[in-house]
Amino acid sequence: MKRISVFCGSSPGACIEYADGTRRLGQEIARRKICLVYGGGSVGLMGELALSTLAAGGDVIGVIPEPLLNLEIALNNLTELRVVASMHERKAVMEKISDGFIALPGGYGTYEEIFEALTWAQLNIHTKPCGFLNINGYFDLLFKFLDYTAQERFIGSEHRRMVIIDEDPASLLDQFMVYTPPNLDKAAWAKKESRLRSG
Repeated sequence: MKRISVFCGSSPGACIEYADGTRRLGQEIARRKICLVYGGGSVGLMGELALSTLAAGGDVIGVIPEPLLNLEIALNNLTELRVVASMHERKAVMEKISDGFIALPGGYGTYEEIFEALTWAQLNIHTKPCGFLNINGYFDLLFKFLDYTAQERFIGSEHRRMVIIDEDPASLLDQFMVYTPPNLDKAAWAKKESRLRSG
């Protein structure tokens, strides 16, 4: 794994554990000589992530839409900063150059980015690992909702298992290194869903 995209908040959140866990992930990414790809900002958890990775000797690529250059206050001392035209282009670039995707605590943008990556994996557009670093139990309620969604047959069990979850950065990355995508036979999946609907 050469590059990994991390999605996270431009806010520091309500407790120091979020920043602490974010810095630990940045340090672990650098230790493994993986290049961090992230949103390019210098504020909130985004800034903590990039600065901790750089301080540990890692490489960091920022991808930021031009309209957010001032809002998210782009970090200037990155290994590389790519300025793109839109949020859509940002996500496309991050997906193209990355070998996996991690969500840290964040808001609407973080959810949207990681779920798009998961949707692409579900559709077999890519076979890259997607996971959550569950700092301070932040995503606990979300995981319960995903379980409920699978129970109600809006997510297949094989797709629910694609979501990698851990509270420890090193353990999460270990799971990424051995990730094997499920065998997503689209014809078989469609046939199974048809049986469920008719049964």
